Amino acid sequence: MSDPFGRAVLDHHRGERDDPLIQRDGEQAREHPIEGFYFTEFTGESDADRWLESRLDGPLLDLGAGAGRHALYFQEQFETVPIEVSDHLVRTMRERGVEDAREGDMFALREQFDRDRFRSALAIGTQLGLAGSIAGLRRFLGDLAHVTTPDATAVTDCYDPERIVPEEMLGYREDPTPGLASRVMTFEYDDDVGETLLFRLFGPEKVREATVGTGWEVTEVRYGSDENAPHYRVALEKI
Repeated sequence: MSDPFGRAVLDHHRGERDDPLIQRDGEQAREHPIEGFYFTEFTGESDADRWLESRLDGPLLDLGAGAGRHALYFQEQFETVPIEVSDHLVRTMRERGVEDAREGDMFALREQFDRDRFRSALAIGTQLGLAGSIAGLRRFLGDLAHVTTPDATAVTDCYDPERIVPEEMLGYREDPTPGLASRVMTFEYDDDVGETLLFRLFGPEKVREATVGTGWEVTEVRYGSDENAPHYRVALEKI
């Protein structure tokens, strides 16, 4: 299966990347930064890092773990199981020292893990949008509830459509429903073109709506240091 994103990250880690990783939507294209996004060390020292760490405990399930930025830190604190659908990313994590990196699908958790397996979960990287719809998001949260303990916590992130400047986000698609939008793009690397990705963008109220009946509740929504930026994180707890 074509995997330009994973290949680019693995090549970058090995010092073998000669070509840029490109995000494309039709004729629009941008180079996707790799070093700053995936290889910056998570130290637990910044305010944002401390906020995140205070909401997690082990065993931790790291969903869509990328190059293992968070897993490398949290595995020193407690059991951490990072999963990625890309074999290239799993190899990247293992070569970087992630101890229990596994190939796995965050949208098929019941097939991969037992009930009550984890005390917390982390899904940072806006891959939550790959749930595709409010119904898909609700299914994901229900599955996540199944594999986590009754007192579990979770942190995930997304883009708030109400704050997005359309010209500044490649692949942005408006939606007539308040609190919803979409993003469509492909990744290209070294003449390899990946499948078209459809991200649904959920505002915080839509995430709250999706938690109904899943066993989760939203306890905090936190935007970045720029109060007008669209990116936000959501803390969840079991009820």
